Amino acid sequence: TRNDRRWWILAVLCLSVLLVVVDNTIVNVALPTIGRDLHASTEALQWVVDGYTLAFAGLLLVGGNLGDRLGRRRMLQLGLVLFGLTSVTAALAQNSGELITARAAMGVAATLIYPATLAILNNVFTNPRERATAIGIWSAVSGLAVAIGPVSGGALLRHFAWSSVFYVNVPVGVIALIAGRLLLPESRDPKAGRFDPLGAVLSVAGITLLTWSIIEAPGHGWLSATTLGGIFGALFILALFAAWQSRRPDPMLDVALFRNPRFSAASGAIALAFFGLFGFIFMITQYFQIVRGYDPLGAGLATLPFAIITAAFSPVAMIVMRRTGTKLVVAFGLLLMSSGFVVAALTPLDGSYWTWIVGAMALMSSGLAFTTGPATEAIMGALPLAKAGAGSAVNDTTREVGGTLGVAIVGSVLNSAYGAHVLHGLTALGASAATGRLAGSSVVAGMDVAARFPAPLQAAAHNAISAAFMVGLHRDSLVAAGTAATAGLVALAFLPARATTDGGGAAAAGAEPTVVVGQ
Repeated sequence: TRNDRRWWILAVLCLSVLLVVVDNTIVNVALPTIGRDLHASTEALQWVVDGYTLAFAGLLLVGGNLGDRLGRRRMLQLGLVLFGLTSVTAALAQNSGELITARAAMGVAATLIYPATLAILNNVFTNPRERATAIGIWSAVSGLAVAIGPVSGGALLRHFAWSSVFYVNVPVGVIALIAGRLLLPESRDPKAGRFDPLGAVLSVAGITLLTWSIIEAPGHGWLSATTLGGIFGALFILALFAAWQSRRPDPMLDVALFRNPRFSAASGAIALAFFGLFGFIFMITQYFQIVRGYDPLGAGLATLPFAIITAAFSPVAMIVMRRTGTKLVVAFGLLLMSSGFVVAALTPLDGSYWTWIVGAMALMSSGLAFTTGPATEAIMGALPLAKAGAGSAVNDTTREVGGTLGVAIVGSVLNSAYGAHVLHGLTALGASAATGRLAGSSVVAGMDVAARFPAPLQAAAHNAISAAFMVGLHRDSLVAAGTAATAGLVALAFLPARATTDGGGAAAAGAEPTVVVGQ
């Protein structure tokens, strides 16, 4: 029966999640190589990351809604097929524009996969205690992917071209596809209602404009009309989206859910946790290669403590949550993450890896574990089973919007701080202002400029590049620390300790059952 196979079903869902989440991180370790081979700027490298996460975030609500309407297993299987095809397209890219386009297409495919996994999980594990355990494992796999991405990417880059980080998705996707066809049950919402094309367009437009405005802010100026107009325009579009959804009898996103503090505070906690996580991973993989001189595999292995600790503490967090409630666990996790970012902000240029870097990663990763699993359980527990796809999409959208904005803001702050300091550092060594500006366009360009200095000055030029990068890393870490600390205080103030009987959870009285079709 399906009940006997539920843990095998969880394994298939986790493999599918692993494929999607790894692609958020596997590319980071390849960024310096891609930058050199495709002559890509820092902005272009940000879009290699954000092209995927932006399409992913913007279309997740659509993906979750399609799963609820047409069948979650069906959408998951279609997503796996499309993910494999678009991965091959990314591997064959000849320039940064083609690669960014292919990454966006991969993000579209991923929107059919990710919400379906959590929706199916929520329907298979109807017992609250088992569901909490399953979500803890699901969250642990997401954390483990933080390291599997950089390590596997580094191992591939040691022996193959950067395209291998995309080709590797094909065999993994085929395994998940076959296993899913054999094991996963089909389910859908019996009252999904009509598809909402206007809502889809408004949500995608708002998120896209907001992220574009932040990424382009260093070039246009943070207080320029373009930047401020873009940000306010995006907020206006998202407000229109919320107003439109509130008027529909069958909304893509039921905005009334956010009146439930368990749902809204947990969603905010996840968004801000992943804001810090994605921003940190974007910085640290470049730090290992640029400042410390590690090769891609070395950089990937250096991130391993992050994932090991996240995976180890995710199930522990769910056990603690059952005893103490959601509020204290999530707030504690966010404050742990904040302290980790503070350590990163204090790390000196020649700081010990085992003391400073591992110490910072240990605090961040344990904090992430104590935040994401309990907050995800709070979101899914606040919904009826029939709306599992929509709830999963909200959970996943908050992750991806937070992560996308994390990369955008961290990349922008890094770009601004690095460009200003490297210009000053290199001109002090006798370089022209034009050379300093060229070096400031990206860290990879800076290293190339440093290599062309006269031999006696090359070490000093390299140190100027590294020091400028560290200024950006320190500023970014302080931004992330403040964000995580604020989120922790908000969770402490607004997140209920436990679910209430009228929260509309999966076990709530009168909840519509999900239609399950076949096996």
